[in-house]
Amino acid sequence: MNVFNSLTRRNEELKPLAGNEIRLYTCGPTVYNFAHIGNFRAYTFEDILRRAVKFNGMKIKQVMNLTDVDDKTIRGANAAGVALTDYTRTYKDAFFADLAKLNIEPAEIYPAATDHIPEMIELVSKLIEKGVAYQSDDGSVYFNVRKFPGYGKLAHIDFDNQRTGARCASDEYDKENVGDFALWKAWEESDGPVGWDSPWGKGRPGWHIECSAMSMKYLGETFDLHTGGIDNLFPHHENEIAQAEAATGKPFVATWMHCAHLKVNGEKMSKSLGNFFTLRDLMEKGWTGREIRYVLINAHYRQGLNFAFSALEDARKSLERIDRAVDALQSRIEPGAETPEFVRKAIDDFTAAVNDDLNIPRAFAALFELVRETNASGTRDQGVLDAFKRMDEVLGVVFFGKKEAQSVPAEIAALLEERAAARAARNWAESDRLRDEIATRGWIVKDSKEGQSCTKK
Repeated sequence: MNVFNSLTRRNEELKPLAGNEIRLYTCGPTVYNFAHIGNFRAYTFEDILRRAVKFNGMKIKQVMNLTDVDDKTIRGANAAGVALTDYTRTYKDAFFADLAKLNIEPAEIYPAATDHIPEMIELVSKLIEKGVAYQSDDGSVYFNVRKFPGYGKLAHIDFDNQRTGARCASDEYDKENVGDFALWKAWEESDGPVGWDSPWGKGRPGWHIECSAMSMKYLGETFDLHTGGIDNLFPHHENEIAQAEAATGKPFVATWMHCAHLKVNGEKMSKSLGNFFTLRDLMEKGWTGREIRYVLINAHYRQGLNFAFSALEDARKSLERIDRAVDALQSRIEPGAETPEFVRKAIDDFTAAVNDDLNIPRAFAALFELVRETNASGTRDQGVLDAFKRMDEVLGVVFFGKKEAQSVPAEIAALLEERAAARAARNWAESDRLRDEIATRGWIVKDSKEGQSCTKK
């Protein structure tokens, strides 16, 4: 299994540093609001990666942090007049609910920053002892980037062409400014009740130290793989490396992987442009988690993804095509049937695509070739169904169950009658329009030789 290592800028084989287990740290959400689809582009990429590791016979130990104390969470809690833990709990719960809707496998560990303050204080103390961190007049502690010779190796920064020297107190700062960054932030009046005692006075950790402390606690001082969105490469991941390696003197992470940005209709997602969507926004419009997942994963993770409603419409049609093939296959399977030759080729092509730096568009091409061959051959072999299941170990979008019959509401039944009339008149455009309208109301229409059927999403 080969992946692109952001640290070396090369495709390299992904293999465990020890034993048969990949230790993976993924940057999780800052729980100050509901996660948006740009966030879930990263989380679905990491889910595909996780599944691919297991697909290749390796074990995985994944840690995904929950940032529940930073500038944004403190600001939000104080504005709402509630305790920080109460404020962030709403968004933690929503995040886990969203993961389930997108069929994202759970990580083994979800450490929250506020549960690991002692580990962060210990790490900051070690950096001060090593002479790479210092306390400012106000009680904050900063990392001196000039004292760590390896600073900039992930982002490939040329120090001579960067503005340097300024202190970066906020958690997210000007990415053109290579400056000393906060490890511990002294308490300010605007922090309200949020703060912890430390050797440097009351305050709270900087965002960057949180991930270094928690990843090393659960995965060791050197581990296999760290992922996140490309926007986290600098400064966040660069700072993680500096903190960890300055403290331990050991390599921090062997392989770094980053996914590209998501745009909506070709533009950066923005509330002012009206193209800012959370998962629940899209589901309220009638789209399913499976359809949204399909769109989010069906592009190479290192290429920008343009999210559009037309892509969701295409996803719905593609999934219906897969469902029809799988449903028909399951209804005709016979014991002892011979496995067709096309199954081996489909699995080989799929595996090659997955192991080529997670080339999921090519993996989907292998899946749809399997769909085509299955339909054309009329095969009755269980091995073909097993091939669909094997592919879905990575993709997580194929539906294998039989949906129970449900009572169709009168308004849906009326639309179905209109659609049947449109199809009888060969008015395919009207038929498609009615199918889409029925879908927005939460029902899926399927066509067969016996006519149309309708099931609840």
